[in-house]
Amino acid sequence: MIILVKLIVQISLTLLAESTDSHEPIKEYAFISKHSYKSYTIDTSKEKAFQILENKCNVCHSKRNKRPVFTLDNMDPWEDDVYKQVFIKKRMPKGKKIKLATFEYQELLTWITSTKKI
Repeated sequence: MIILVKLIVQISLTLLAESTDSHEPIKEYAFISKHSYKSYTIDTSKEKAFQILENKCNVCHSKRNKRPVFTLDNMDPWEDDVYKQVFIKKRMPKGKKIKLATFEYQELLTWITSTKKI
């Protein structure tokens, strides 16, 4: 009897999980910096990409690279370099501490393709 109840609960949970729309795009991101916690809605692919550059790239670039860190104002001219270093040469991000998640690669690629003029 207990096995039957466990089976029914497991099936119910599986069906419930499958019934939710998990393909809805995420509209709100929460980013934690070493100084503060920010939670807000991000609307454009550029803003999403900037948050990735801010959290995953500027950390090292501000310490080790002589080049200025990425900002919303200066990031578009660097899109070709970001593409080469991240997607072609796979040199960035360096080290084992900072990794990009699959969705972060996709967000960067979306921003890069949105800067291309047809």
